[in-house]
Amino acid sequence: MWETLIATHDLGRLQTLASILVRYGFGDLVRRLGLARALARVGKVLPLNHLEELVALPPQVRVRRALEEMGPSFVKLGQVLATRVDLFSPEWIAEFSRLQNAAPSVAFEAIHAEMTQALGSAPETAFLWLDPEPLAAASIAQVHRARLHDGREVVAKVRRPGIRPVIEADLRLLQYAASKAERKFPELRRFHPVGVVRQFRASLVRELDLAAECRHAERVAASFAGDDRIVVPAVHWPFTSERMNVQDFIDGIPVADIAALDAARVDRKQIARTGAQAVLKMMLEDGFFHADPHPGNVFVLPGARLAIIDFGMVGRMSPARRAEVVSLLFGLVERDSERVTDVLLEWTQRPDVDETQLAIDIDAFVDHYHGVPLGQLDLAGMLLEVTALLRSHRLALPADLALLIKVCLTLEGLGRSLDPDFDMARQAQPFLRSAMTAQLGPRAVARRGARALIDAAGLLATLPQELRRLLRAVRGGNARLHVQMEHLPEFSRQVSHSANRLAGSMVIAALIVGSSIAMTVKGGPSLLGLPFFGLLGFVGASLAGLWLLWSIFRSGGGR
Repeated sequence: MWETLIATHDLGRLQTLASILVRYGFGDLVRRLGLARALARVGKVLPLNHLEELVALPPQVRVRRALEEMGPSFVKLGQVLATRVDLFSPEWIAEFSRLQNAAPSVAFEAIHAEMTQALGSAPETAFLWLDPEPLAAASIAQVHRARLHDGREVVAKVRRPGIRPVIEADLRLLQYAASKAERKFPELRRFHPVGVVRQFRASLVRELDLAAECRHAERVAASFAGDDRIVVPAVHWPFTSERMNVQDFIDGIPVADIAALDAARVDRKQIARTGAQAVLKMMLEDGFFHADPHPGNVFVLPGARLAIIDFGMVGRMSPARRAEVVSLLFGLVERDSERVTDVLLEWTQRPDVDETQLAIDIDAFVDHYHGVPLGQLDLAGMLLEVTALLRSHRLALPADLALLIKVCLTLEGLGRSLDPDFDMARQAQPFLRSAMTAQLGPRAVARRGARALIDAAGLLATLPQELRRLLRAVRGGNARLHVQMEHLPEFSRQVSHSANRLAGSMVIAALIVGSSIAMTVKGGPSLLGLPFFGLLGFVGASLAGLWLLWSIFRSGGGR
């Protein structure tokens, strides 16, 4: 069914994507996913000419370049994969991280038309001046400087014209490919392709709504309302919609421009501390954080202030998840390998993991950090070791935690570029102590105990009524016991198919025996000198036998 839908609705896009994959040496993947067959069914032929210089590249480079050619959706997919440090080794993460938002710019005429649709009138009614040259061009949107009629300098971020239908087609194809990959490629199951695509779909759909980015920005701005060191661009809601948003223009020094920072006599150590404290507050206190704090999204303003822009990609952590992160760090510091193992198993949700070996490996890992004060922990190195340990056991983290680790690693790298002596763990120490106090302090324990007592009292209060309902159902014959056994329906289908084949074989054998007897009977109609009914029986038996062999081969029995 999926293949038919793809062939009829997304044929053009499918042919383009499959051609790129084949050209980069992934033709076998295309065929095993069934995409080549879907194209052939509607008369399309994949180009099979491989370019030797492309195939000779390392696999991670070929994947990255293929994603770049496949367009905005797949560039975004690569950026999501760059956050999955628990699934991919460092060389793959480094290659995925090279997928930047930069993209060819769209002609201003098309952007002008998109602005007109977003505003409901010509852009000139909203802007006193609009720069036709883009300030930046990304895979989803394009940014232009402008000036409002009150004189305020702003930037208008406009969604690329026609981008939504392309992305919707790509998401359909990705959903199909991920589900097929989990069935066809057992070696890929540990990468959880369906889960990754689900995470990617949710992230990309949110990014298409440019008004949502502004809501994220205002939420972060409210969190730092009393902190003058952090600046978030103000949103101009009268001109903001799903297709376009308008925010204050930030005129600052990019945090990665070390020469400009030194020329402006900026205290880089202070900037590194301020940035780290801001992101740690968002993660460990607010549970809502900027998920892409790369150097292009952070600017230094006069007065040692930091401006953070582009809240299209954000991460969320529930209070329960933050408590688990604190529990993990507490277990590391206290050399409690059992606690660490329990948290990791809770995160990964894998019933088939070798818990004994995992506990041994975690015990060795924890012992490595035994006795190290919290302020001296190499946080980045520790997180990398945890993800490497998970990969060795073929375990994967939930998407929010993988994103959290990626942000921490990015923050560590950004801090060290500003200050070679930057210590991420030292900056995290007060936040972790505060979180541990909030989680393990008497007040928090008493609050959780009171909540548990209320839940238990509620359960006890309703227990008699629930028991009466159960007994009434049993007496009335309305109680049913439903037992579901995994794989039983599939086993039943296999038995049914086997019985049908056996019955068919018996019918064919009987037909052959009957035809043999008919061939010995003299008289009656004949064909080619042979009794007609005997010959007809042999032909029928032959055709039925061929059909039976073909059905066995198609079901895999021929292997």
